[in-house]
Amino acid sequence: MIVGDCMLDVDIEGSATRLSPEAPVPVVDAERVWRRPGGAGLAAVLAARVESDVVLVTAIADDADGRALGDMLTEAGVTVVAMPLTGTTVCKTRIRASNQSMLRIDHGDGTPAPGDLPPQVGQMLDDARAVCVADYGKGVTAHPGLRRLLERAAQRVPLVWDPHPRGTDPVRGCHLVTPNQAEANGSSADGLRRKWQARAACVTLGSGGAVLATAEGSVHISVPASCGAGGGRADTCGAGDRFAVAATLALAAEADVAAAVSAAVEAASRFVASGGAAAVSRPARLSSQGRVTTEPAAVTSDVVEVRDRLRRRGGRLVATGGCFDLLHTGHVRLLHQARQLGDTLVVLLNSDASVQGLKGPGRPVVAAADRARVLAALACVDAVVIFDECSPAAQLERLRPDVWVKGGDYAESDLPEAGVVRRHGGDVVLLPTVAGYSSTKLIQHATERKNS
Repeated sequence: MIVGDCMLDVDIEGSATRLSPEAPVPVVDAERVWRRPGGAGLAAVLAARVESDVVLVTAIADDADGRALGDMLTEAGVTVVAMPLTGTTVCKTRIRASNQSMLRIDHGDGTPAPGDLPPQVGQMLDDARAVCVADYGKGVTAHPGLRRLLERAAQRVPLVWDPHPRGTDPVRGCHLVTPNQAEANGSSADGLRRKWQARAACVTLGSGGAVLATAEGSVHISVPASCGAGGGRADTCGAGDRFAVAATLALAAEADVAAAVSAAVEAASRFVASGGAAAVSRPARLSSQGRVTTEPAAVTSDVVEVRDRLRRRGGRLVATGGCFDLLHTGHVRLLHQARQLGDTLVVLLNSDASVQGLKGPGRPVVAAADRARVLAALACVDAVVIFDECSPAAQLERLRPDVWVKGGDYAESDLPEAGVVRRHGGDVVLLPTVAGYSSTKLIQHATERKNS
């Protein structure tokens, strides 16, 4: 479970090559726009990459930005339990050029409305395996009833609290509190641990790793040498959320606190190296009229052209593949989770002849052109490549993705193409599938109903 303040984050990116004639300030020619959940919303989206049941307790306004925020969270697989909000949704817009932030514009004055919590919050906290609090100083964690529930939860399950200078103090008994160096404000990790009556406190130091303090003493944890600088957008936005979520998941898996912090340091470092928070959203382009339009995914059989075009964008290239004959909820969730592992997603789609060879006569029930068109319409997909072979190995030899993703009903030993990916330095990731969803079973069920 994630608890905390949610906001809408917007990045407008472009190029700055001249100064304004009206004042000595740079002119940014806007080219792309990223929109994504921010604050606790980002933490929830990051948790939903690896957990199938993520609940977010937050406050969201019933306005255009709030509705867009809710839709993004639902699309990412997050269950939102919304407290009422007075005022408008907080939106933070950054203007960036050449990987540098030029300006940030904030608007929205929303704060949680007083009153009772939604009735399901208590039960959901009782059912949670772990809790991560992402406090952004907007008032969610100040709710007295919620604080009582969180203090009770800390006695039963791991509770990680990422504090904010304008927020409330963590509740007593937190398993781990994770301020960054600025938020620590000169205090030592052990001093904060004792002040907040936490079991452990960790001051994060960015590229310097972290200092962890427990009752047994303090230790410095370095960034692993294997965490490179990456090729994407150098942006630390969201690194603290990535750290807190990784530590929470590790503690939920019964890791000790030192191992959890080590895992979190590595996860946050890789997150920044692979592009930061922008990796959880797909860019849109600005039209010549200034309207924002989602950039359409390409449908092609030329995998080399796709590789070269997407590599020019920078960042981590993720690929997945399959027949996708009758696209269902399990497919969509897999694709969204795959896209969140990098900056661009390529779907390798089996052609009609290939599907027939794999599945037998009568398949596919949907032609390749139509399957590709549906996949390309998904916001998480950047390109669809149709191929004729039964195995994607030859396509992967040319595409050379940074990450190859398959559903969790496979083992890596079942994937002959895994060796191709690893030979070129890529990773193979198996994501959990959604139980009860199968194209074959859906087709069989439809056939049985038709014949009954």
